Amino acid sequence: MRLNPWILAVLIALLSQTVSAQDNRQLVPMPDMMKNHMLANMRDHLLALEEITRYLANQQYDEAADVAENRLGMSSLESHGASHMARVMPKQMAATGTEMHRAASRFALAARDAELEGGLNKAFAALSDVMTQCSACHSAYRVH
Repeated sequence: MRLNPWILAVLIALLSQTVSAQDNRQLVPMPDMMKNHMLANMRDHLLALEEITRYLANQQYDEAADVAENRLGMSSLESHGASHMARVMPKQMAATGTEMHRAASRFALAARDAELEGGLNKAFAALSDVMTQCSACHSAYRVH
């Protein structure tokens, strides 16, 4: 059986795309217990972002601020075990995480002012800063 040269070319192109689509993020080894704890925290971060956007959509700015500060912001560090987790992370990964928490606290302040002139735009810009840190970390690192 002979392959059509065009089909062969397409197969080679697809194979090369598969090879180049490898996960090049830095693998961060950590004990299973810590990995599971961190993944649970990140799932809660996603749920918190979902709650925040729902509160914003319903013009419940103080509630959005409370979720941001208590579940994502600097006030959440102790409940997340951040000091223990940072010990097993590369320094830049930990710095990105800390910046995400700081950005969440800045969002909480902006959300409380959302009813002021231009305040909602500032709140959305601040929320975008939070999500930028999430994306940066997830783009650079993996734990499993």
